[in-house]
Amino acid sequence: QVQLVESGGGLVQAGGSLRLSCAASGRTFSSYAMGWFRQAPGKEREFIAAISWDGGSTYYADSVKGRFTISRDNAKNTMYLQMNSLKPEDTAVYYCAAPSAPIGTVVVVKGLYHYWGQGTQVTVSS
Repeated sequence: QVQLVESGGGLVQAGGSLRLSCAASGRTFSSYAMGWFRQAPGKEREFIAAISWDGGSTYYADSVKGRFTISRDNAKNTMYLQMNSLKPEDTAVYYCAAPSAPIGTVVVVKGLYHYWGQGTQVTVSS
């Protein structure tokens, strides 16, 4: 079992930055690849970024590549999403997620994610 809690969302002006955190419970956090997703009103939840179990591999959606950085600290059981150059279209609820099994490599398929946090709201004003 993995339990996830996001934090760090808020209101920011376009061009600003935020850092989201995802705190995970469970002794096997370091065995899991992890991911970030977001869901805007009226839209489906979409993949943003993923990271391997050791942080050595990452993958980004084209919409955030070059602006967002995913990272993790296994000693703290925490994953991060540094978001720079934010745009109004980045406004959404952001979720962290873990797959159903301790897959170590990067996971980009939403259907393979099983554990989800409650989400944190990010609002970017123009």
